[in-house]
Amino acid sequence: MVIGGGIAGLAAAWELTGGDSGATVGGPRVTVLEASSRLGGALRSEEFAGRAVDLGPDGVLGRRPEAVDLCRAVGLGEELVPIGASGASVWARGRLRPMPGALALGVPTRWWPVARSGVLGVGGSLRLARDALAPRPSRRGPIGDRALGPLVADKLGSKVVATLVDPLVGGINAGSVADMSTAAVSPTLLAAAGQRVGLMRALRRIQSSSLAGGATESATAHAPAFWALERGLGSLVERLSDLLVERGVQLCTGLAAARLERADSEAPPWIVRSPAGSFAADGVVLATPAPIARDLLTPHDAEAATLLGGIDHASVAVVTLQFPADALAQPLFGTGFLVPRGSALPGGEPEVLMTACTFLSQKWPHLARQGDVLLRASIGRFGDDRPARLGDDAVVARVVGELTAILGLLTGPTAARVTRWPDAFPQYRVHHLLRVAGIEAAIRRLPPLAVAGAAYRGVGVPACIASGRQAASTVLDAIAGKPTPPR
Repeated sequence: MVIGGGIAGLAAAWELTGGDSGATVGGPRVTVLEASSRLGGALRSEEFAGRAVDLGPDGVLGRRPEAVDLCRAVGLGEELVPIGASGASVWARGRLRPMPGALALGVPTRWWPVARSGVLGVGGSLRLARDALAPRPSRRGPIGDRALGPLVADKLGSKVVATLVDPLVGGINAGSVADMSTAAVSPTLLAAAGQRVGLMRALRRIQSSSLAGGATESATAHAPAFWALERGLGSLVERLSDLLVERGVQLCTGLAAARLERADSEAPPWIVRSPAGSFAADGVVLATPAPIARDLLTPHDAEAATLLGGIDHASVAVVTLQFPADALAQPLFGTGFLVPRGSALPGGEPEVLMTACTFLSQKWPHLARQGDVLLRASIGRFGDDRPARLGDDAVVARVVGELTAILGLLTGPTAARVTRWPDAFPQYRVHHLLRVAGIEAAIRRLPPLAVAGAAYRGVGVPACIASGRQAASTVLDAIAGKPTPPR
């Protein structure tokens, strides 16, 4: 039984039924329960301006193979599209400025590219230079975990954090690096910070060591940074769903798991109650958001439920816009731009609503059409409730006004769509991985059961796929009586 039909739950069902090797004779019978009316969770593609556009994630990371490998395994390899542009900008010191080179998740690894870009100004650049000339070694000894923002600020200065690191890393996670777990979000940065040299030099060392690895590392380093699918990432959900049905998986949408109960007899050990009836299960993968997993586990393990209840979530929205090509006063640079927290525009609101804007039709070649451009603005982060207080029309008006001020747009959009994602981004605070280890340890005390999804070890699509497949393997091993080692 898989509870939750997002990409993690579908990946779990795929693994439970044979994975990439194909369905096996006499394999487990799998049922997927999804409370909403559709499968795929945040992977959602719809027609917009005459083409299939992603309204959730618009691409997958190239250096993590799980999503690309799954696309190829289900027959979508020929539809993978590599990113078609490079570079991006950041709103800094009153205008868009190209992001400097030699960054690692927004953290500089060299001084000169950042100084030359002008994003930090003279004072910020001089503070950054201190890491190269007189670095501040860690004074805490071995580092178990640290808040990412303060860690970088201590080494490179607060300007680097506010202008580069928080807009990028905070934007990816819809949160703030002020209390974000470095161990969970960037273990490489944590390792570099513990070295007795400057942070920039330590990051270069680690990067050089990685590039000097074997053939696999070298191939990954030269692969496209991001991939998309011609018909949107929603086509992965559709293909995966079709193949799961061929394998005999029962996909139930609009059907929530109301309660999880232990059976009176040992086999099968679980009973899943739903409005449509009860399901007996030898094992369960909980591929739901953390609050739902908490509610289902509360009767069975108070420790796991408490730890799950401590994970906060951020709500976000994306605004997809079509503009005529002649609306652009000047060519667009790169894949888009970032907006640091607290940024203001001349004559505008005290704080810009957007956190970022993606130039969709420039980033992805399959979305390009003569005569128009597609832009996608991201709004919302943890602690910012402004998007929830605005209706869709007001959101569009506000975003178009900000884009006009930043890009100098000459006309308004010809089409617009607002897609809201409430409580979509779990917040990885300091010691998040210890929390996850505690959840997993508590769950191992129960009959065959595992958790999967964005709340645990990564919010991206590849991480969620890996999470679902690992959870499925854990459940299969537990049913077979194999011991499950802690991660």
